[in-house]
Amino acid sequence: MVGRAGEVGGPRRPLIGTGTSFIRGIAGRQRGAMTQFLGTHKGKLDKKGRISVPASFRAVLEALGTGDIVLFPSFRHPCIEAWPQPAFAALSAGHSSLDIFSDASDHLAGALFATAHPARPDAEGRLVLPEDMIEEAGLTDTVSFLGANQCFQIWNTDRAIAYMRDARARARDFRLTLPSPTRAEGGTP
Repeated sequence: MVGRAGEVGGPRRPLIGTGTSFIRGIAGRQRGAMTQFLGTHKGKLDKKGRISVPASFRAVLEALGTGDIVLFPSFRHPCIEAWPQPAFAALSAGHSSLDIFSDASDHLAGALFATAHPARPDAEGRLVLPEDMIEEAGLTDTVSFLGANQCFQIWNTDRAIAYMRDARARARDFRLTLPSPTRAEGGTP
């Protein structure tokens, strides 16, 4: 769990699933194949709303055994999130555990499922973004694709640059760390 240096973080109870079990479960599918979305890539958004998903991100989708993605407006940032469809299904599986007519169920359904858009890049990696998502994310003709481990994000390039600068500063200021892989598995550091 990400936490401040020197602090012990308690378990979190997510409203919806994390999707990590899906990623972990298929990580060994293709030995040596990258199964994380990493890096920052610039691209173009044409007047028809088309983008070209970076080749390295398409390679991750292939390694994960899917070409299908689910696009939706980020809950936290002015961008579009793109999740592999099976990971999105795992992420959102917790919704079925909510009381069907509860406010939590209704709000989450409206915020997540009603705004989600299934997509599949064509053979050249192109796909069309929904017009309302383009507008909500403030995308212009130059976009940035940010790897976010289990998913990737599509940003207005100026906002992406500011976000990455601020995220690095916050991580440094809050002294955020990750557990050592050896320690996380119960071994010695």
